[in-house]
Amino acid sequence: MDKIQVILKEDVANLGRSGELVSVKPGYGRNYLIPQGMAVPATSKNVAKIEHEKRQIEARTAKLRKDAEGVAARVNGVALTLERQVGEENKLFGSVTSRDIEEALRIKGIDVDRKKIHLEHPIRAVGEFTIDVKVAKDVTAHIKVTVVGKPA
Repeated sequence: MDKIQVILKEDVANLGRSGELVSVKPGYGRNYLIPQGMAVPATSKNVAKIEHEKRQIEARTAKLRKDAEGVAARVNGVALTLERQVGEENKLFGSVTSRDIEEALRIKGIDVDRKKIHLEHPIRAVGEFTIDVKVAKDVTAHIKVTVVGKPA
């Protein structure tokens, strides 16, 4: 059986990922993938265009990763001390949240979105905690947060 080659414009289950050159049966390519906008015919022009787009995406991704690593280097090892009122048995009145950590980092001149601060539960006790800051997809920094109590 003959097969035609198409370039996938989006991920297709059991076939391939976006940007891949795949061989499919002519009817499947002509009657389904191409009309649905999931693929384009694999002409030399289209192949060159896809290769160019891949290079641009790779360059953009490398730049973003480099920027993220720079931010991670600034954030990594930062020590924050937050003072909160405590009651009996050193339990905090309230808690320390990612918003509090974001504000403390901003005071130190580091701007990090609080959604990137990975805090499973708000901190409700006095002590020292290591908190992950997910700067980018594969780049994580760690900060030390020390919560000290002041009497009510």
